[in-house]
Amino acid sequence: MSEQTITRLNTRQADFKERLDNLLAWESVSDTHVAAAVTDILHQVKTRGDSAVVEYTNKFDRRNAQSIDELVVTSEQLESALTRITPDQRHALEVAAERIRSYHKHQLQASWQYTEADGTVLGQQITAMERVGLYVPGGKASYPSSVLMNAIPAKVAGVDELTMVVPAPDNHLSPMVLAAAAIAGVDRVITIGGAQAIAALAYGTKTITKVDKIVGPGNIYVATAKRAVFGQVAIDMIAGPSEILVICDGLTDPDWIAMDLFSQAEHDEQAQSILLCPDADYLDRVEASIERLLPTLARNEIASISLKNRGALIKVDDIAQAIEVSNRIAPEHLELSIANPESVLPGVRHAGAIFMGRHTPEALGDYCAGPNHVLPTSGTARFSSPLGVYDFQKRSSIIMCSVEGASELSKVASVLARGEYLEAHARSAEYRIKS
Repeated sequence: MSEQTITRLNTRQADFKERLDNLLAWESVSDTHVAAAVTDILHQVKTRGDSAVVEYTNKFDRRNAQSIDELVVTSEQLESALTRITPDQRHALEVAAERIRSYHKHQLQASWQYTEADGTVLGQQITAMERVGLYVPGGKASYPSSVLMNAIPAKVAGVDELTMVVPAPDNHLSPMVLAAAAIAGVDRVITIGGAQAIAALAYGTKTITKVDKIVGPGNIYVATAKRAVFGQVAIDMIAGPSEILVICDGLTDPDWIAMDLFSQAEHDEQAQSILLCPDADYLDRVEASIERLLPTLARNEIASISLKNRGALIKVDDIAQAIEVSNRIAPEHLELSIANPESVLPGVRHAGAIFMGRHTPEALGDYCAGPNHVLPTSGTARFSSPLGVYDFQKRSSIIMCSVEGASELSKVASVLARGEYLEAHARSAEYRIKS
């Protein structure tokens, strides 16, 4: 095999840290041209509303809409999509949806209170966001799984209104995406995309209600627009390329591991697939599997570029060192393809999702295992978590002082307020001090 097919590294190399850093390096979204285009689109939609959305949709998606009403999917169209897909497709969507719903119900948070000895009540009230916007890629890129993963947690959280935007270039719209929206309980679907869709959700138009949060993946224009409107609305994250890191003890079928690496490499040329193993001979076997299986992939050209530029087979001293390297990388997806994954789990500090054992490929998590497939990328698993019900809930503090409690707390507040030279704060508290 050509040495260029995938990088080989060893943790004992003198320059290993530098080479790993170079391998992990990825520049975030956008450039000046994209940013300028997005800024103009956002301004036009903010000032001209629906008419600007229709103009951009006709221009970029090659549509001929006369009004935005033509871009709205009716509830009848949503329901009919369920009959336009095959029975197997509908069954798969329904099974995946039920598993995702069941898992996310465990994440629901409840309001709580406690009462102190003097009768003061403290607590926290949990409420759902009112309106959420879900962006779904359209056209040839059809991701019904993303519809389920983004919409179902929002609905479990209790979001009142979920608006989905999905572009339909050349009037092409995936029936599976629409069927997934129907199954997930999406309230409204509008066939718009790009920065203009993000602007419409963030600012609101006559037809499209302003939302509180925007979630869902998109291209560089969508990501740039999401970043620009953050603050006007909340967003889920600015996602980087897909990643998988596999830790293997050398006993899993090398074809399985090669295909697991491909499962991310086929996403796009910037995706990253890394294998850590203490057995050099096993790394050779996986490399041979990669060479043999790669030409059989429909997306082998994309996967080949990904593996060549950003993939790696890394020799480590032992599994313990593999865990250390993994924590350094903080991968989106971590596969522990070893005999006793539970034994090393406590040592895993940073990973978006952890797949335990030889029979748990990352692909199951993408579609139907239950946990969310919207995960932190580019090392952000060090401080971020998967998308979940908690991302669609808010917390409000509850404070209700008794007469006695107010008197005692006001004495403390008075001292602190006067120490900060905020007289009104102090006097407001002092009024509540019992004489």
